[in-house]
Amino acid sequence: MPFPEFDPVLIHLGPLPIRWYALAYVAGIVLGWWYAARLAKTQRLWAPGKPPVTTTQLDDLVLWIVLGIILGGRLGYALFYKPAMYGQLFTGQTLGERFELFQLWTGGMSFHGGFLGVCLAIVLYARSQKIDMLRLGDLVAPVVPIGLMFGRLANFINGELWGRETTVPWAVRFCNARIEQMYGFCPAGDAPRHPSQLYEAGLEGIVLFSVLSIAIWKFGLLKKPGYITGLFLVGYGVCRAALENVREPDIGMPDFPFGLTMGMMLSIPMILVGAWLIWRAWKRPPAAAEA
Repeated sequence: MPFPEFDPVLIHLGPLPIRWYALAYVAGIVLGWWYAARLAKTQRLWAPGKPPVTTTQLDDLVLWIVLGIILGGRLGYALFYKPAMYGQLFTGQTLGERFELFQLWTGGMSFHGGFLGVCLAIVLYARSQKIDMLRLGDLVAPVVPIGLMFGRLANFINGELWGRETTVPWAVRFCNARIEQMYGFCPAGDAPRHPSQLYEAGLEGIVLFSVLSIAIWKFGLLKKPGYITGLFLVGYGVCRAALENVREPDIGMPDFPFGLTMGMMLSIPMILVGAWLIWRAWKRPPAAAEA
């Protein structure tokens, strides 16, 4: 299947290009904000406790989370996948090379880095407002798959983070005139590959969102602090680790033992911590009105 002639820029507003990738972040944040507000306003989901934040506090929290996503995502990408960016701050020959780390428009964001950034934002905000961190995490975790879905769809439109070579009928050749013009060649080659971005949008986005929604709205698991956070960590970690088998490893990554990839290595701690949070929440009674 040939790759469609997608343009990563939706429209130009004068000299300012509006990119699909940026719109994916905006859509994920706005819809996530709306969904988190709905959860926070539905008192019965938290009973006998109460929602961890008011709507005003949630509005403030969104800014903290946005900063965590952007800074964590970029710094994590450089740390996990391109550590030379840090060295270029001191050894770069041009200003562009020295400040490549801060050139967000060139692409390069890590989910695991953004995740750590969001965790730090939650911890700092919870401490500043004297809020239970686990309950605040339970409010944020269910909205993350929304952003993941839009982000992976944007990855597909950009023709990046493609899958391994395959012969399945729906395989995609990630090569078109735009990509050839941009790079002078097709980085993915002409071989048919798994559209792993769409797999991730489906599993990490739609399926994980559905699982968390059922856990919240049908089984009332927001009443057990840490359960939804743990379920998200396990769900994402398993989905990502499984899909790494059809996703092309990033260039320049070391050979990890047992055929593991960087994505798998970063997902294993998430699964372990998530399983512990689920076990801990299951053993404890529902939270009282403490937030």
